[in-house]
Amino acid sequence: MAGHSKWANIQHRKGRQDKARGKLFSKLSKEITIAAKMGGPDPDMNPRLRLAVANAKGQSMPKDNIQRAIDKAVGGDVEAYEEIRYEGFGPGGIGLIVEVSTDNRNRAASDVRTAFSKNGGNMGETGAVAFMFDQVGEIRFPVNVGDEESVFEAAIEAGAEDVSTEEGDEDEAGEYVIICAREDLGEVSTALQEKLGEAKSANIIWKPQNLIEVEADKAAGVMKLLEVLDDLDDVQNVFSNADFSDESLAGME
Repeated sequence: MAGHSKWANIQHRKGRQDKARGKLFSKLSKEITIAAKMGGPDPDMNPRLRLAVANAKGQSMPKDNIQRAIDKAVGGDVEAYEEIRYEGFGPGGIGLIVEVSTDNRNRAASDVRTAFSKNGGNMGETGAVAFMFDQVGEIRFPVNVGDEESVFEAAIEAGAEDVSTEEGDEDEAGEYVIICAREDLGEVSTALQEKLGEAKSANIIWKPQNLIEVEADKAAGVMKLLEVLDDLDDVQNVFSNADFSDESLAGME
């Protein structure tokens, strides 16, 4: 659940996809449980849970896993989670935003700080990085849902602000990336589901206002920091303004 597609693609090529998928399911289950605990177990009455379940389905999570995550909240078998945002800088001055859901603030802070310090980065104060990003709604569909013109028209009619196409690779098909205002995510995603079917994901993200190109000699270090942060148990999402050029990625194959 990282903030940049090229990172996901390089993870795939490096053979991390199985591990990453297991981690993704764990994060999705956690979000479902938190959402159900906070707003109730009925997705029709709980917008956050509705989005969490839709995301899980978009990633082909089994229905049994989804129901177990909801039942965990209903049964009270879940700790009280605190949602925290950490900000910091990586190699080459890239900005990172790390979203955490934790039942132990001290552990989470220590783990995130250690990940930064051991991988060429440093933690910043709250607000040190966030001003370089916009918090928006992001909805993703596989490119096979329709041609560009029809998807663009559907998105604009639904109230979206921007539509782009993200190229895939030899193993992954491309995706349509639809951006909307943060507060419109539920309404826009519901309207699009009626026209295009189930989205692959629908999330509130931190979208960088500008990307910072990662120099070739720092690409491996940036990638390692992103991976270490994303692998932490308490971390739900990692966003960055890193731009990996084909040249910087070429040396990592």
